[in-house]
Amino acid sequence: IMEESTLNRSGVSEYHEHVPTKTKVAFGTIGAGVTMLSGIGLGAAITFFYNIKLGLSEELTALAWLIFGIWNAINDPLFGILEEKTKTKIGRRIPYIRYGAPVFALTFIFCWYPIFKSSEMGLFWNLLLVLFLFDSTFTMIGLITYKLPAEMCITQEVRASFSLYNVYFGAVGMLVSMVLPMILLTSDENTTDLNPMFKPAMIIVALIACGIMIWGSFYITENKYAMHEPTLGFFQSIKATFKNKPFLIFEANNFFYQIGWTIVIGMLTYYVQFVLGLSGFMAMVPLLVIFLTVFIFIIPANKLVTKYNLKALYLAGLLVAAGGFALLFFAGTSLLLSFICLGLIGIGFSPVTLTESPLMQDIIDYDEILTGKRRETTYAGVNALLTKPSISIANALFLMIIKAYDFDNQLTTQSPTAQNGILLAFCFIPLIS
Repeated sequence: IMEESTLNRSGVSEYHEHVPTKTKVAFGTIGAGVTMLSGIGLGAAITFFYNIKLGLSEELTALAWLIFGIWNAINDPLFGILEEKTKTKIGRRIPYIRYGAPVFALTFIFCWYPIFKSSEMGLFWNLLLVLFLFDSTFTMIGLITYKLPAEMCITQEVRASFSLYNVYFGAVGMLVSMVLPMILLTSDENTTDLNPMFKPAMIIVALIACGIMIWGSFYITENKYAMHEPTLGFFQSIKATFKNKPFLIFEANNFFYQIGWTIVIGMLTYYVQFVLGLSGFMAMVPLLVIFLTVFIFIIPANKLVTKYNLKALYLAGLLVAAGGFALLFFAGTSLLLSFICLGLIGIGFSPVTLTESPLMQDIIDYDEILTGKRRETTYAGVNALLTKPSISIANALFLMIIKAYDFDNQLTTQSPTAQNGILLAFCFIPLIS
């Protein structure tokens, strides 16, 4: 990382920061690997797999998510503070990525090979077990990848550049995490049987993700000085975090945003198969519409970072996305109009995904002024403590709403009432959030 100061025409010192492209690419590829596995293992695929393919009821699937939500919230600050106290020759962040990746991949594979499948209660306990195990390994790695740029660079421009690489590479990982299940879990046939290619595909995805995470860990950097600083105790660290008012304001908004985002990336499969009636290759088209618009419009959004306030861009994106969801509710049964609405949602999410990480990094910088310490993973952990329950709430809300509208997981073609329930849940949960 290169830093230099120069004088402008007014004689005021200007600070310049440069991070090598290979470091940004490495960080992006790690993010892609993490997103690839977490997007499948904690997204639509795991719910669809147990609910539709294995026949676990909506009630028990929702209950598993709600129980898991408790551990999902608690484990993040625990791991976050533990990682702050880690001291090794290669740093306090890198070991978790390099040596945690194989464990992450193994727990991901375990998700698709249930041990207890002879009864519905057996499936329930199996779902709960894999959620607990997989999320724990995801947390160890995800906390680091979420906040590492705050430790690697200090200017908004470079952090936005990091975020750009992370969004692009992460979007590739997320695209894989949604396209593969969309193709392999939906079927042209009137059957709920599992595609025989699904499980082998999950093993291949796990191996690829593991490989790129290990590779990327050799090219990222971290500030070693922070590792040698005295760290705060557990409760002292939590207390100091909650004294950061900008952080609390951000979290109040982020909690509801995560509910909406979980519905978009997690429940699109239900909307595509049961409302639009798409399957196989065509099932990925709505997803591509969202991601292409995010890809295209994130470039102008990145250029606006230096001109406008990060908060203004973030809020503007949320308003555009909300408009897209409102229109989709009324036009969601039309294939062409639904694509237009999904594109509008993608446009709205582009500045949100770009600015979310730099906003949090500014908050962490403010914390360093308050405490004199770099506490990236602590903030990532407490952020998850406050927002991770939103993932379980989103899944449970969606399943309960569609069940109230007579959704039947044994049917490949749903009634008009059930289709309306899916459309209502898919549009109004994010809109209200």
